[in-house]
Amino acid sequence: MSVGVIVLSVLAVLVLLGMGQRVLDRMHLSDRAALVIIVSMFVGGLIPDIDLGMVRVNIGGALIPLGVCVYLLTTADENAERVRGLVGALITGGAIYALGRLMPSEPENIVLDPVYICGVVGGIVGYVLGRSRRGAFICGVVGVLLADIINSIVLWAQGIAQKLTLGGAGVFDTAVISGVIAVLLAELVGETLERVARANGAAPDRERVHTPSPHGKEDKQ
Repeated sequence: MSVGVIVLSVLAVLVLLGMGQRVLDRMHLSDRAALVIIVSMFVGGLIPDIDLGMVRVNIGGALIPLGVCVYLLTTADENAERVRGLVGALITGGAIYALGRLMPSEPENIVLDPVYICGVVGGIVGYVLGRSRRGAFICGVVGVLLADIINSIVLWAQGIAQKLTLGGAGVFDTAVISGVIAVLLAELVGETLERVARANGAAPDRERVHTPSPHGKEDKQ
């Protein structure tokens, strides 16, 4: 069982226990919608990839996560959040690709699996650039997929006819880790800032973390 599947399984259990309601509300997602997304990623990963010549697209590892990101973009309350999500995803993708180029190619020289390294770095960069829960998730997930696309484009430019499987096993795991870490960081930092602001009797920092309310308007934390 891959690490991505394990992480999704844990998330499913947490959602069933009602422990992720706060984060889901702020991403405009219900418990049922979150479970449908998780199950769809599982099932989609078992369906044969869509073959587009030099590109193969994994349904569970690429199409469904991208669909979620499109939903988060369209439900964002501010254009600034959409811009941060898109620009941040591009920068996150570039950072992950650069990190991959810096890592040693010999397996015996690699201390930690690149899946974990790129996932953690993608999550951190995604949070810093996305800032909100939705923006962080978009940066973390789309950034990983973009890094894979960039790598394939570079290989093709060098005359290496290597097929791109978008959302394949390794990329799927990295994207899941990156997206989850990005959202967790946004939630932890947002909650911490909110508590500090309440303790100081001041309004929360409106520029640091943006938090949508369940009523469609945005509380900024």
